[in-house]
Amino acid sequence: MTTGPLASAPFEWRSITPPDAGFAPDLDGRLDKAIADKRAWGLHGVVVTRMGKLVLERYFTGEDEVWGAPRGRVAFGPDTLHDLRSVTKSILGLLYGIALDLGKVPAPDQNLIAQFPECADAATDPRLQRLTVAHALTMTLGFDWNEDIPYQDPTNSEIQMEQSPDRLRYIFSRPFISDPGTRWIYGAAGTELIGHLLVKGVGQSLPDFARANLFDPLGIGPTEWTKGFNGQPAPASGLRMTPRDLARIGQLILNRGQWDGRQVVSSDWLAKSFQPYVPCDEQRRYGYFWYSGDLQYGQPPNRPITHWIGGFGYGGQRLFAMPDLGIVVAITCGNYADEQQWMPPVRVVRDVVLAGLK
Repeated sequence: MTTGPLASAPFEWRSITPPDAGFAPDLDGRLDKAIADKRAWGLHGVVVTRMGKLVLERYFTGEDEVWGAPRGRVAFGPDTLHDLRSVTKSILGLLYGIALDLGKVPAPDQNLIAQFPECADAATDPRLQRLTVAHALTMTLGFDWNEDIPYQDPTNSEIQMEQSPDRLRYIFSRPFISDPGTRWIYGAAGTELIGHLLVKGVGQSLPDFARANLFDPLGIGPTEWTKGFNGQPAPASGLRMTPRDLARIGQLILNRGQWDGRQVVSSDWLAKSFQPYVPCDEQRRYGYFWYSGDLQYGQPPNRPITHWIGGFGYGGQRLFAMPDLGIVVAITCGNYADEQQWMPPVRVVRDVVLAGLK
């Protein structure tokens, strides 16, 4: 039983065989084949759970880095921390919901620029007055922001923000290329603003607030939070965690925010977070720092469709939660700077996990 905000849930993943979890017995072999066929490459860790039990757990050896700094060749295991990159954004969204329930941060419908009086003189475009906290949470601020180019490129907007002497002023001084709320533009601007509001509101660092209010209640082990150029933990991409513990975040989603009898994140906040507020592309939609979409699986002609909720990170870091099937998939990869880095995680989910269902 949890007794307070710092109590850890007495939880360890229990294993279940693939057949007992409703999978074909060769689930492990399917992953090996995807790797051998070079359909999935650069994998560092794969964790698959169903109905709250561990079905598949594999680790590999490969080249890795920490926020761009090379680590060399790493033999990964259950206790090896890994960059989550922008999956950090999705976890930040959960933390904001917890802080909102504590009355520490402004609600999504609140005016955004009003929360940053120090930047009021930068608000020369009247559209700034129309921005709300929700626009930051959904990446629909409308600013000219480009993270589609490599992060090694100094013109990448996140790198420019990192190197700016005043990152808040840098964000609010960006020109608009669309009206607020009308277009999804990927980038760290929203997470930087939300992270700032969270830290200011709760009076704690991101790691301390996360540990007390999310990680400890879920029984998550050691984590790290890489600091940005300003010396503060990076809210957009700094979190490091094991795939096993990332899968706990996915299980929390399946549990609708409950863990060990305690409501860690409100179900109302999760429902709002997973709403498809704006399309990202033909396959993905975006909520409050969470992606969602649908995947077909099984054999034609009557292939069922399952809904997924996900966190996506640079290099192939992924968290998928599939409420209809009770499945969580956590994947870490080392495919940084690979233009096709999105392929291996999708193929693990589609060609190994979903194709392996009975």
